[in-house]
Amino acid sequence: RRLAESKFTAPHFYLTKEINMDQAIASRTQMNEVSEVKISMNDLVIKACALALKKHPMVNSSWLDTKIRINHHIHIGVAMAVEDGLLVPVVRFADGKDLTTINAEVKDFAEKAKSKKLQPADWEGNTFTISNLGMFGIEAFTAIVNPPDSCILAVGGIEEVPVVKNGAVVPGNVMKVTLSCDHRVVDGVSGSQFLNTVKKYIENPVALVM
Repeated sequence: RRLAESKFTAPHFYLTKEINMDQAIASRTQMNEVSEVKISMNDLVIKACALALKKHPMVNSSWLDTKIRINHHIHIGVAMAVEDGLLVPVVRFADGKDLTTINAEVKDFAEKAKSKKLQPADWEGNTFTISNLGMFGIEAFTAIVNPPDSCILAVGGIEEVPVVKNGAVVPGNVMKVTLSCDHRVVDGVSGSQFLNTVKKYIENPVALVM
């Protein structure tokens, strides 16, 4: 009901960006050689979005009928498929958490979701949402804004494709992300600037651990 209301009342528009994942893949491999937990690409995306939201607060805002609320906390919802549909547990204060903590929380939510032990408090308070279908082989897609958020990021899978580097065509790894925006709150410029910042963080993942 909430998603139908969002789709048919919020004026959606969509922005797609291609991100070079070579450095992210290499950095993740290095992290997992020394980390007690295995950091996922989704963890990197969550952290990158959290840091980007600090720089672009309008993307972390909500439409409240007569006014726009700029949220001062960054609470990222992570869409998860369950047997009866979709649940979106929330990683709270994601900008202040390291990759290991984010990884642990998301894994805990996933286990609770499978066993139907998620509580309403687990999926309340989101200010931004991420939906990742990359593990299902999806290249790119558009997602419906999840109220009260103004934006949702749809994340596709990593593909090995020919890319041009220094004038030569070489193998490279790319990932497409699509930002769905509520145009009442976020315009094309704000959404584009946010996506460019997300791209910068993911392509330079050392910034995510500093």
